[in-house]
Amino acid sequence: MTQAPSAAPRTTPLNARHRALGARMTTFGGWEMPVQYTGVGDEHRAVRTAAGLFDVSHMGEIEIAGGDALAAVQRITSNDAARLDVGQAQYSALTTPAGTPIDDLLVYRLAPEHFLLVVNAANTRKARDWITSALEGAGDAVVVDTSRRYALLALQGPRSQEILQALTAVELEALRYYTFASGEVAGVRATISRTGYTGEDGFELFVAPQAAEAVWTALLQAGAPAGLRPAGLGARDTLRLEASMRLHGQDMDETTTLLEAGLGWIVAWDKGEFTGREALAAQRAAGIERRLVGFEMLDPGIARAGYDVYADGERVGRVTSGTWAPSLGKAIGMAYVRAATSAVDTGIAVEIRGRRAQARIVRMPFYRRARS
Repeated sequence: MTQAPSAAPRTTPLNARHRALGARMTTFGGWEMPVQYTGVGDEHRAVRTAAGLFDVSHMGEIEIAGGDALAAVQRITSNDAARLDVGQAQYSALTTPAGTPIDDLLVYRLAPEHFLLVVNAANTRKARDWITSALEGAGDAVVVDTSRRYALLALQGPRSQEILQALTAVELEALRYYTFASGEVAGVRATISRTGYTGEDGFELFVAPQAAEAVWTALLQAGAPAGLRPAGLGARDTLRLEASMRLHGQDMDETTTLLEAGLGWIVAWDKGEFTGREALAAQRAAGIERRLVGFEMLDPGIARAGYDVYADGERVGRVTSGTWAPSLGKAIGMAYVRAATSAVDTGIAVEIRGRRAQARIVRMPFYRRARS
């Protein structure tokens, strides 16, 4: 019996540029993406000390508009979109009735009754279908997958503002974290959002796909004197883990609630009903039996996703993410463990290739950038 060939991965508008720059490519979330150019460590350190430029055009965009758009967003997401003014964004989640995340996302308020939801690449279709189904009969709210209208670039690092300001008339100093504005970047119409997934200051730029290469090239040229480097998914992962930012599909999924994942701060208890609220409220009242914690390795070794975690010789959980942290000079990770074993400074062991390596639970985030 022959096996049907798998679908070829999709490519972003910058695929040829990545190859021309010598990027090592990989398949992620159904997309062919650069994992690194000169090396994960080099690219990681560039973002922490100067700036890095990421192609994140694989992310999905879903828009909800109409007279009942706000009510629709309130119904399907955990955070309170009513708190957003036009030009503001917030971190939130699409939740199941069990209070578990279908996906985590950013919600942008484009107009009083027009919202843009940015979802993870691997979850775009699932999120779109879930939203469409959840909002059937919800009134005047139209759901449109607009992912093909956007390319998305992320300029991250302490020199990002300096680099970007040379290419735009938008006053970036006035753009606060989790706000956005429209303007031109290198002569190209763009939405400039002060957001990111690295733990550093930075911007995400929404542009038309056909304009992505011009903006990418202009940014690299303008940023070269400041130390800007193109960066791939490898550095994006080490950066986000140092900043304790969760990765859907690893650190949380439809088997873990927002409270277990340590994301109770994006649950707006006072906004009224939303999908999953009842389950989350019941869990909050009863107490959480397991928690996502951060840990650092004391013994040599890197704890990878799926490795078992032990305390006092008993298995108490599993690792969800683990890596060598270039900014910290140590191996770190996140794991779900029993609540009774979740206190900071608790000693644990991670089984790495048949041996139990010692580690300890620490506070998250592991890394926090200096504020000026």
